[in-house]
Amino acid sequence: MIVKNNPDEFQNYLSDASNYQGAAAAVYLPESEEDIIALVRKFNTAKTRMTISGNGTGLTGSRVPEGGVVIAMEKMNKIIELNEVEKYLRVQPGMILKDIQEYVEEKKLFYPPDPTERNCFIGATVATNSSGARSFKYGPTRDYIIGMRVVLPSGDTLSIERGKIVASAYTFSFAADQGTKYQISIPQMEMPDTKNASGYYCRANMDLMDLFIGSEGTLGIITELKLKLIALDENILSCVVFFKHEEDAFNFIEEARAITRSGSSGGKIKISARGLEFFNELTLNFLREDYPAIPHNTCSVWFEQELAADEEELTAAWLQLMLKHHADAETTWLAVKKKEQEKFKDFRHAISWKVNEFVARRGLRKVGTDVAVPAETFRSFYKWMTELVEQNKIEYVVYGHFGNCHIHLNMLPKNQGDFIQAKKIYAEICCEAVRLKGTVSAEHGIGKMKREYLLMMYGEAVIRQMAKVKLVFDPNVILNIGNIFDEKYLRE
Repeated sequence: MIVKNNPDEFQNYLSDASNYQGAAAAVYLPESEEDIIALVRKFNTAKTRMTISGNGTGLTGSRVPEGGVVIAMEKMNKIIELNEVEKYLRVQPGMILKDIQEYVEEKKLFYPPDPTERNCFIGATVATNSSGARSFKYGPTRDYIIGMRVVLPSGDTLSIERGKIVASAYTFSFAADQGTKYQISIPQMEMPDTKNASGYYCRANMDLMDLFIGSEGTLGIITELKLKLIALDENILSCVVFFKHEEDAFNFIEEARAITRSGSSGGKIKISARGLEFFNELTLNFLREDYPAIPHNTCSVWFEQELAADEEELTAAWLQLMLKHHADAETTWLAVKKKEQEKFKDFRHAISWKVNEFVARRGLRKVGTDVAVPAETFRSFYKWMTELVEQNKIEYVVYGHFGNCHIHLNMLPKNQGDFIQAKKIYAEICCEAVRLKGTVSAEHGIGKMKREYLLMMYGEAVIRQMAKVKLVFDPNVILNIGNIFDEKYLRE
């Protein structure tokens, strides 16, 4: 196990992609579950805080330490088992998502979750219940986790298989591998029906695994994951379609969404989008230096479709839908070969890292929404939020998973004054999303930067109940403190 005690050697562990900054006394790089157990027992006895670190691609400060020590997971990066017959993969949590996807695709298998940043660790995607473009069809990470091993803050281990430990209404009773018994009451709260990654997942009769998924490292340290795989469909249509008017793009998305959800069009099985992504004109302008083929004065929609055996029929159906909503067929980017499709993914992902880089150059933190609202209020909500930013004269770009009614509006403050104003606007947007029965975080989690918005979403009573759940596992208050809720709720 590597230990870094010299601050000059571990500065890269003290921030994330949002430019949130922290501090720590040392960084530990365990290479096995046994290493992690030894560290946890040592620091639990000493009541030393531990922050679990992924690959630094997060946007909420979740992996950023505020004192104590860092446990970095990068050496826990091995494949344990691939079962091609039962279609599952067992891995350590420090494996990079992109490497996992490429590995299983070589075996004609498919792991659907696809967060925008594919250089993230698989354990971090589970800790935040990450999603991405393909979640429109396939759902979030939660739907593909069928087993895990966790080291609890006491040093005990917990082996979980989906379906084996289920709550009785809102109460769990179970034992760790060493025999320690736990009884936990989870909050009885109403979660939004939208895509959601805000706080603990809590439903009646839920699986214990789902409590750990999305818990942002506050309940235990994942040491092993069992991932569900599906058969790989290599025949994919990928398109970036350009529109002169946002109204046409929204109509296109809404009809494609409705057809996909119903599974039919005119009585025949046709369109079934894997993802429906939107980029407004300002976003395309922001990208044009790197992608000069982008037409001027346009917005765009990127979609993907698995073609199966109906390639001609499906392609024709998409073309008909494009023409119906006044897309510019001549400028459409189309790819059926994997190499070209990868270029489209790079195009989709470029906006995120370019915004991060742009904000970091100005010495500021990112101010970007991760909100989602119900479909029936989505269009009016989008119009309201963009007008709000424009009225305040803050530069911005908008893109996101519009198939899921999930918006990334990134403000681009020029200075500290703009940044302060942007934060106020962000709070207004979150407040409106909550009012509309949506979420303040659809995929990135809460971390340390969005705690006040989770409080806004669920209220103090629910936050206190979440804190009580953590205290059952972590009575010494040492693991990933500051994530999801303020420390004060763990001290009262």
